[in-house]
Amino acid sequence: MEEQHYQLLDGKAVSAQMKKEMAEEVAQIKAAGGKIPHLAAILVGHDGGSETYVASKVKTCLEIGFKSTLISFEEDVTEDELLRKVDELNNDPDVDGFIVQLPLPKHISEQKVIEAIDYRKDVDGFHPINVGRMSIGLPCFVSATPAGILELLKRYHIETQGKHCVVLGRSNIVGKPMATLMMQKAYPGDCTVTVCHSRSKNLKEMCLAADIIIVALGVPEFLKGDMVKEGAVIVDVGTTRMPSSVTKSGFKLTGDVLFNEVAPKCSYITPVPGGVGPMTIISLMRNTLLAGKKAIYK
Repeated sequence: MEEQHYQLLDGKAVSAQMKKEMAEEVAQIKAAGGKIPHLAAILVGHDGGSETYVASKVKTCLEIGFKSTLISFEEDVTEDELLRKVDELNNDPDVDGFIVQLPLPKHISEQKVIEAIDYRKDVDGFHPINVGRMSIGLPCFVSATPAGILELLKRYHIETQGKHCVVLGRSNIVGKPMATLMMQKAYPGDCTVTVCHSRSKNLKEMCLAADIIIVALGVPEFLKGDMVKEGAVIVDVGTTRMPSSVTKSGFKLTGDVLFNEVAPKCSYITPVPGGVGPMTIISLMRNTLLAGKKAIYK
C-alpha cells in the first residue's frame, strides 16, 4: 500500500471552526444588546433530502445562537399562497434572511418564487440581482455552495492565481457561479476557467490539463483516475444517495469523483460526505450573519 500523499480538504473541520467564530460574534452582538440574526426557511412537501437539509440548517442556527423559523407547507400548496408567505417575510422587519428550499413541486414556478424574494434577504444568493452583482464583482450574497468552496480553498491556502480550473457542470446553483468566482480578480480566483458539461467534447483532455477540478454534475463517480493529472486539486460537489448494504440507513452518499482512483494522484481532495456539504450550510449561516448585521445591503 503506497503511503497517502494527498491531503483532505476537510469541510467538516473548517465548518466547525467557522461555527465557533460566528457563535463568538453572535455572543458579542447579544452582549452589546444588538439584534440577533434571524433566518427563516420555507419547506414545501416531504422530500426526504429537503427535510434533512432544512433540519440541519435549523440546528446549526441554534448552535450559533441565531433565531430561526421553519415554515412548512404541504405538497399541494398553491403558488399564490407561497408567494403571499414570501411577501410576508419580505415585510417582516425581524426576519433578516430567508430561504425557500428547492426543489419545489412541479405546479410552482421556482423562478417566480426566487424573484419574489427581497434580494436584501436572499441569503441563498439565487435572486437575479445577487447573481448579477456577483458577476460584476459587487458585494452581494454569494450562493452557499460556491461561497463554501471558496472558503475551503482559502483556508487551505490553495494557490489559484494563473491556475487552470475546470468546472464540470453549468447549473445556476453551482457550476455557473463557481466559474464566475474562480475567474474574478481576487483570491481565491484569478484562474483560467474552462466550463464543461454534458455536451462537451474531449472532456478527458480538458480535465487532464486542469490544476483544479470542481465537479458538480450529480453523476456518481464520473471523474476517474485517468482523467486527473498528478498534483491536481479536486473539489467534489456531488451527493447522490446510492443504495448500500453496509450502512444502517440503507444508502450512502456518493460523490461525482471515484475517490479511490483519483485521490492517490491529488495534492488535495474533498471527501464525500464531510467536504463541500458542511461548507454549504456554514456559508448560508455566514450570509445570515451578514444579513443580520446589514453588512451587504443597508
